[in-house]
Amino acid sequence: MTKMADFIDRVKIHIKSGKGGDGHVSFRREKYVANGGPDGGDGGKGGDVIFEVDEGLNTLSDFHYNGKYKAEPGGDGRAKRCSGRSGEDLVVKVPEGTLVREFESGQIIADLSGPNRRVTILKGGRGGSGNMHYATATMQAPKYAQPGKPAKELDVLLELKLIADAGLVGFPNVGKSTFLTKVSAARPKVADYHFTTLSPMPGVVRLDDMTDFVIADIPGLIEGASTGLGLGHDFLRHIDRCRVLVHVVDAASVEGRDPLADIRLINNELARYNADITNKRQIICANKIDLLPEGAEAGIIHEIRALYEPQGIPVFAVSTLTGEGLKSVLYALSDILKETGRETVVYEQEYFPEEGTQAVEDYTVRYDKKQGEYIVEGALIDKMLGYTNIESEKGFVFFQRFLEEHGVNERLQALGIREGDTVRMYGHAFEYLPGVEEI
Repeated sequence: MTKMADFIDRVKIHIKSGKGGDGHVSFRREKYVANGGPDGGDGGKGGDVIFEVDEGLNTLSDFHYNGKYKAEPGGDGRAKRCSGRSGEDLVVKVPEGTLVREFESGQIIADLSGPNRRVTILKGGRGGSGNMHYATATMQAPKYAQPGKPAKELDVLLELKLIADAGLVGFPNVGKSTFLTKVSAARPKVADYHFTTLSPMPGVVRLDDMTDFVIADIPGLIEGASTGLGLGHDFLRHIDRCRVLVHVVDAASVEGRDPLADIRLINNELARYNADITNKRQIICANKIDLLPEGAEAGIIHEIRALYEPQGIPVFAVSTLTGEGLKSVLYALSDILKETGRETVVYEQEYFPEEGTQAVEDYTVRYDKKQGEYIVEGALIDKMLGYTNIESEKGFVFFQRFLEEHGVNERLQALGIREGDTVRMYGHAFEYLPGVEEI
């Protein structure tokens, strides 16, 4: 016996693009060539983080076990004007219908649906320029290069909204799962308790006239589902993309339920969750007519039709057990879908990562009370000091601008630094003077 994969439709993950490679500092060293010029190559671009639809996926369960995804950094530049290799992009495969949201705000970054099959979420950092770019008439041997742009990182929430043409809604045990198994090859995982179906389940319906559409069983509907009671919020989101709703009710009242009251309660829950849902086309399936006493069918079916057909909602008497009436429902669904069109609902982008994400700065800034100094350290600073000649005027100005561009001065100011205070970086002490050109 094999274990069924869990259906997971919401998961938080952390993504990070690749850092750009650093530019290189080097000079030509060839026989018979005196005073060779700078030939340090450029760093390679960091890899992007890309999300792509995989038609073979229908759950986010793979992400449940791995929460961090990182693209490859760009390679550093080399001597002889050789550029570093670009970092490999990270392609994250997701099911169709996946929304990528910024975790804190919940705003949509991308909707992997409809025409959106492949979307770049985070771009890798640009590679830094090698010292071959900094030679001038007055500075023919620049001993500095540009570091690569830092990576960017972001916490995102992946949320799957099933893409189905029609959604089966109704209270537990009214026959939705049996309906789906009768009309498609889907086999919902069910259990005999209040929430019969354990996960949303889509199935493809193929009719004799060669038309087909996707119908999904939406579980979790009970009174109070719209407020999060039971599994309501977990599964109500899958109704959003459905263009037609099929209400399945127990016409025989096997569990003592009133089918008319059930339809009202379901519509109320849907309206509370999202008022726009009530504008969707609807069909009512009065199920379990095989269990009605002789002559009772005409009474209850007549009541439902008298109330809802004047509202433009067709009512069908069906038995999901025997299959009676199901073909009429499917052809009615097909006609409605042809009228409404087959375009998938695609949500607009609300959050733009290039504007909102923070660069990953590989350094720290702190105040040492004992020494009375501000300490700036980290791999980014160490590497910059390693290939920059801060003894030269141009090299020192280059280093100052680097600190400004990477936010070091801003973070020093946030810690309360004042003019004349000491800033220490790996054995180098500087007197702080406000402005880009001084430290």
